[in-house]
Amino acid sequence: MSEQELKLHVPAAARPAIERELKKQRDVSQVRLHALYFDTADRELARARIALRLRQEGRDWIQTLKAPGADAITRKEVNHARPGPVLDLSVYAGTEFEAALSQIKGELTLRYVTDVVRTLRKIRTRQGVVELAYDIGMLRAGALELPISEVEFELVSGQVAALFTLGRTWLQRHGLVLDARSKSERGDALATLAHVLAPADPTALPEADERTRAIAQFWAPRGAEGITLKPEMTPGQALSAVTAECLDQIIRNTAVMAEVDTLGVYDAGRAEHVHQLRVGVRRLRSAWRLFEGLATLPSDVLQEDIKVHFSAFGANRDQDVQDETIAPVLREAGMPDFAMPGSPPAEDARTLAQGRAFQGWLLEMLEWSLTPQPPYTPHLVPTATEPLKAATGAAASIAIADEDDDVDAPAAASGQHVGELAAMLATASGTGSAPGEAMVVPIIIPLHPATPAHPLQARLVDRLRRWHKKVVSDGKHFATLAIDDKHALRKRAKRLRYGLSFTESLLPASRLKAYRKQLAQVQDVLGEFNDLAVAHERYEAAAAAHPEAWFAVGWIAARQAALVERAEHAFRELSKTPTFWK
Repeated sequence: MSEQELKLHVPAAARPAIERELKKQRDVSQVRLHALYFDTADRELARARIALRLRQEGRDWIQTLKAPGADAITRKEVNHARPGPVLDLSVYAGTEFEAALSQIKGELTLRYVTDVVRTLRKIRTRQGVVELAYDIGMLRAGALELPISEVEFELVSGQVAALFTLGRTWLQRHGLVLDARSKSERGDALATLAHVLAPADPTALPEADERTRAIAQFWAPRGAEGITLKPEMTPGQALSAVTAECLDQIIRNTAVMAEVDTLGVYDAGRAEHVHQLRVGVRRLRSAWRLFEGLATLPSDVLQEDIKVHFSAFGANRDQDVQDETIAPVLREAGMPDFAMPGSPPAEDARTLAQGRAFQGWLLEMLEWSLTPQPPYTPHLVPTATEPLKAATGAAASIAIADEDDDVDAPAAASGQHVGELAAMLATASGTGSAPGEAMVVPIIIPLHPATPAHPLQARLVDRLRRWHKKVVSDGKHFATLAIDDKHALRKRAKRLRYGLSFTESLLPASRLKAYRKQLAQVQDVLGEFNDLAVAHERYEAAAAAHPEAWFAVGWIAARQAALVERAEHAFRELSKTPTFWK
């Protein structure tokens, strides 16, 4: 069987209010859960993405195997009642898990445990029945432990939307934090850390730098991971796959920045987490541009809201680059010490990450990514504010989303498309709409959608080819571009690189290596130039009160001049590099 579950971390400050709310309900029960998780020394089950446990639930013992499901909130789950703490692998003979378990070479041993007090309540909504589980307890591996404080919403019956309706309510009411990690994932990571920190010789201690690296790795930033698209995918299916990967990167870095595990224990949310969160957002927005006009995109509200959040995190990122990268280089070059004026960002990264606004956006995007989207159809946008009156023969000017990557607003449709859509509207006008009322144009999705005339690979490569052409064309004149145009070019280059990473599984690897390497060099030069441009503006503003800042202004200007030459050379090389579509 499978389960669909939404998990939210409960910060310490939110626990009293949640506990008060649950105590008011009559249909609440409570149970003590003690779970034992098993794996081999080489983590063979974890690497196969399988969790195997024995759990005591009150007086009963249940053996459970879990594996990934179809999406981010779905898990395959098989439960067997046991007479006691006895792990019986024979129950999986003849099941879909037999092959994976048969390949295990090491001996299964107890790897980590959880002790939890679970408060349960079933909630009925218009969309379905959801079981709420509020877990408070501890996860232990060796001498290490992590707190467990979370609310799980599991769908009992009805629509998946019921999970998100309740999740939104509780998130906004209590300030909860979305967390993509399961107890088994956290436990496996903790057990790995415990093994590193506990040397084989009990009289010896691991070196300090080894301990530091191991602890940092436990809360390491989540970077971008590869995506495999299949040629037979529709654009909508491909966009769903890309969205799932980008959101996972954003959510996991956000959880660390929000100090899900580390509040008051360890300062884990570093500058690199902010950077990787923003990389995830850039990748997601690049995907929207790549699939624009090919697949249905999120609502305008979701697309606009992320710009605000991205900018807020950007202020923190700019401050990090200033403090950790540029200022040390300037001091080493001889800049006199002085107190850099200026106010810090309006909100620090941790406050932004755990804030209701950003967490609410993450939850909305997660729901969108899991909701089947209809095939893309051109947007019908009347240019007049009055309703269309096709029945009377009045002319209608209709806008269709354009595919040009430099045009955000829909461009005017060609005469052919206007004629086709106007005919559609005229046909629909006989459906009973009263005069003066806005007409509804129904969309019918067929039982078996027709195969696209152009395969996914051809459609995506065509867009990337046009992006490449624009980047190379502007890059050849980099020296004469205004600062804003240089910044826009940098964003286009990033978009091209991310778009290529999404599509590379559809392309011959032999054609990608040289192009990807040269494009990365272009992006590196543009990234450094942009960081210096931001710093130049800051130091120039500070120079009036602190003449020492003129040193930085001059040094940055000289460095930028050198980078202009490097950038133009990099763009020339990119224009000569064999492309991936030939």
